[in-house]
Amino acid sequence: MELANLSVLLVWGAATALAIGLIAFSVDLSRLSGAKVDARDAARSRDRVSVGAGAQDDVPGPVDAGSAVTGAAAGPVNRKFAGIGMSVTWLAAALLLIAIVLRGIAAGRTPWANMYEFTLVGTFVAVAVFAGVNTRRDVRYLGAFVSGLGVLFLVLAQEKFFVEAMGVQPALQKYWLVIHVGVAICATGIFTVAFVASVLQLLRDARDNGSPVLGSRHWGWLDHTAAPAALESLSFRLNSVAFVLWTFTLIGGAIWAEDAWGRYWGWDPKEVWSFIVWVVYAAYLHARTTRGWSGSRAAWFVVAGYACVLFNFTGVNLIFNGKHSYSGL
Repeated sequence: MELANLSVLLVWGAATALAIGLIAFSVDLSRLSGAKVDARDAARSRDRVSVGAGAQDDVPGPVDAGSAVTGAAAGPVNRKFAGIGMSVTWLAAALLLIAIVLRGIAAGRTPWANMYEFTLVGTFVAVAVFAGVNTRRDVRYLGAFVSGLGVLFLVLAQEKFFVEAMGVQPALQKYWLVIHVGVAICATGIFTVAFVASVLQLLRDARDNGSPVLGSRHWGWLDHTAAPAALESLSFRLNSVAFVLWTFTLIGGAIWAEDAWGRYWGWDPKEVWSFIVWVVYAAYLHARTTRGWSGSRAAWFVVAGYACVLFNFTGVNLIFNGKHSYSGL
């Protein structure tokens, strides 16, 4: 079997692993939510028994709030599905990494020279960042969403962006392809995980503020995510790192443009939208650190920034014609 074909099979394998992870993480959140509801029902039953029994000392009192949240009234909740989710996430990352390496060997170059390869590597970075962060703190509640986006991105790559493994035009046969595009991909992957954290922050904040929709028992899994402030802090840290990388992307791109086209800046659609992405995230970081913007306002800023990132990658490439069009980027 050719290396390029094997790479494709491994990408499908990674997508399958992430789909299994999506199911496992979703089941875990569902079980946590169900355990909380059962614990609250048990607490209410004990309250009624306690009130009806008067001053009898042998009747147990109500379950405390902590037990109700964790399900301690009925014993610890089994998190085996979360463990399964993390295991297949690591497997997906490994399969995707091997697929990317094989793709590069088959093409005889760095494996991120077109939309298909950019999507593969960006998805790998997002999955790896999620798995890496989870080694330092328990963020398995992000797993269903990171896995879901990973499946979506990989399927789109295979079905819509796929191109045969081959060499690139002379203008792209530069070390800047490794540096400029590689750093942009890393930034995009980190932006993805930060986006997920901000979306969860918005959902959790709405639930805590009494949203009639998110306040139902079907959204009880939100109570098992981190507090909105913790989610905001995680998103801010990730976006700060990604912003530095994106800044280097702009600088590196300008240097490469001068070498390839004889000018640092030419208002090419890709250049313009890359700059828009930078401006939005710069405004977000400035507003949060110096203007005291926090909570939902900051989270919506992150959502807007990530929407610009997605449009820069898809809309700009597919709609506009420019100097970057020939590269598939």
